[in-house]
Amino acid sequence: MPFVQIHAQSRPVVQTSYTADPAPLVHNGTVYLYTGHDEDEAPPGQSRFLMKEWLLYSSTDMVNWTDHGAVASLKDFAWVKNPENGAWASQCIEHKGKFYFYCSTPGGTGMGVLVADSPFGPFKDPIGKPLIKNSHEDIDPSVYVDDDGQAYIYWGNPNLWYAKLNDDMISISGDIIKDPLVRKTKGQPDPYHYQEGPWTYKRGDHYYMAYASTCCPEGIGYAMGPTAIGPWEFKGYIMPPDRRATGNHPGIIDYKGKSYVFGFNFWLNFQVTDKHHERRSVCVSEITYNPDGTIQELPWWEEGKPVDPVGTLNPYKRTEAETISWSEGLKTKRNTQTGMYVTSVHNNDYIRLQAVDFKKGAKSFEVSAAAVRGGKIEIRLDAVDGTLLGVCDITQSGSQDAWKTFTTKVKKEKGVHDLYFVFKGGEGELFNLDYWKFK
Repeated sequence: MPFVQIHAQSRPVVQTSYTADPAPLVHNGTVYLYTGHDEDEAPPGQSRFLMKEWLLYSSTDMVNWTDHGAVASLKDFAWVKNPENGAWASQCIEHKGKFYFYCSTPGGTGMGVLVADSPFGPFKDPIGKPLIKNSHEDIDPSVYVDDDGQAYIYWGNPNLWYAKLNDDMISISGDIIKDPLVRKTKGQPDPYHYQEGPWTYKRGDHYYMAYASTCCPEGIGYAMGPTAIGPWEFKGYIMPPDRRATGNHPGIIDYKGKSYVFGFNFWLNFQVTDKHHERRSVCVSEITYNPDGTIQELPWWEEGKPVDPVGTLNPYKRTEAETISWSEGLKTKRNTQTGMYVTSVHNNDYIRLQAVDFKKGAKSFEVSAAAVRGGKIEIRLDAVDGTLLGVCDITQSGSQDAWKTFTTKVKKEKGVHDLYFVFKGGEGELFNLDYWKFK
């Protein structure tokens, strides 16, 4: 995927895959970001998706994200008739030590739920059937657990639906209700601009219902209310619609004293083609609340301010190569030997990491790599052509599955810097990367 360097304002969270429908979860000091996955070969057209699985990324600083690959797929549901397309929006929440993954499934088959003991899975289907099969509007599930322990599930396009969940989190309590917060019908006003993708949360004394608003293009609208089921009062846009994207999809968290909204744009798609494909990229912006609880409107992703790091990365611990703030030209894969790793490394591709704390300075660098052709890793600070700490030679290992550890001495530099690994070599793929660390 031949990406070009991107200016800071429009940087998507992930560049090694196309990602959509973000669902962030904060658990034990880490942000877990679950996303949909638009396949690279997705067919053209504004309403055509190719989505088979859900991906997971994690971060403790909001700028460097570790790729954990696919954590669930349509194949986890034996009752899904077409496991090759339709893995639409999802949300994972933790409740009483279990992780519940609610997701859209294809072809009007309803919405399913998976359960795991860890945010990484493995996720299993506990009921062997749809959790909800109510109407053709059964997409985009979102779950919120109120202060009294009552859990609610919300979903729907073009109407907003909700129901109570039992304490087991895998069955419905009572009736399914259509909320009066609805999209306009013929001859009626459109006071809320609701479209799809609800996301409910509470902050202070205020309950919020954020959602993809208007169509098309979609922005992110929101309403506020006194309870988890409203009544809702439309308050405006978190982010107005923009002609550069047909869709959007909110996920909102508080983390380390700041508030963030996730959504998506099509920036990466348009770097490789001028055609509109449903190949989306998750983005994030910091949001600010007014004293009355309303949210200050944000510009579209491309004009927005990049988020600042809320932590530093320790380079003296083993760091997975698929931990990335920004990259050019790379992909990730999984195998049984290393787990996730970085691949598709070509000449002049690179990885950037932010807020790396070298403290008093490192003496050496090591990296686990496997190569047929081999090449070099230039280790630089603060820019692709910044201060050169050292060059690590990655020699031919005979196979892209023959992993070896390579080392080099590095120039001693102190303090917090952005770190760049710039890859150099001949034609074709150079090597794969598993992990790295400094000493």
